[in-house]
Amino acid sequence: MPSRIRILMHKLKSDIPNDHLRTALGEIRLLSSVNDDNRITIAKAGAIPLLTNLLTVPDSQIQEHAVIALRNLSISDKNKGIIVSSGALPGIVHVLKEGSMEARENATAILSGLSEFEKNQLEIGDVGAIPPLLLILYKGTPKGKKDAAHALYHLCLYLDNRIRAVSAGVVPVLLDLPKEAWSEMHNDLMSILALISIEPEGIFAIDEAEAIPFLVEVIKSGPLLSEYTAVRILVRLCSADRKYLVEIQEDGLVRKLKQMAKHGSYFESIDAQKLLNMVGQ
Repeated sequence: MPSRIRILMHKLKSDIPNDHLRTALGEIRLLSSVNDDNRITIAKAGAIPLLTNLLTVPDSQIQEHAVIALRNLSISDKNKGIIVSSGALPGIVHVLKEGSMEARENATAILSGLSEFEKNQLEIGDVGAIPPLLLILYKGTPKGKKDAAHALYHLCLYLDNRIRAVSAGVVPVLLDLPKEAWSEMHNDLMSILALISIEPEGIFAIDEAEAIPFLVEVIKSGPLLSEYTAVRILVRLCSADRKYLVEIQEDGLVRKLKQMAKHGSYFESIDAQKLLNMVGQ
């Protein structure tokens, strides 16, 4: 196997016709999908910089093979740092913007994994990943949406990325997602909205999107973790502007908040009680 990988690396370095290059890439793509030993061996052979160079070629099939092979290699945590240090992020984002839908969703999967590491989060935002990730979140397959939501959540842990997400229209995208998407990713999507609500720009965007009825509905009937996230967002909104209190003074919501204040964890109970205090309960 190592000898075969060396031969394939030699082909990637050589000036060979595109059809031969596609064949070599297809084999690397296949080998990298098998197991972690293969992924580590292929990376050690120098594949990652070579694949990175192919992410921006005009041949869509070569680009697709390269990004899928990189996605496979990125499954190994040992390779994640090499992908970033090899300067692959701009090429991955190029595919995310310009590639076929399959290539774009594989680029999304790479960023989903890389975004879990704090040292990568700002750099991913800096290379312009957030707007195309939002497009995948809105229009991708269920798997693509899930990877995009995972990446966006981790990216929005950084202040600069939260501002970028708001500017890119994250709030309308979240609220326009169909119900089936919410059912799959409810907690991740609410967590993104909660991070956005930390910033004044985020509060303004949530207000502009007329999201209060949506948040009230989540508290009354959403999944458990999402209910408390919605309460936290409403506390921030009402602390910023008391006008929002008018929209949340209904009997059904007040009853639910009292239950949450009584039965939630320490911090969850505090948020529910804060909101009750604001509405005079």
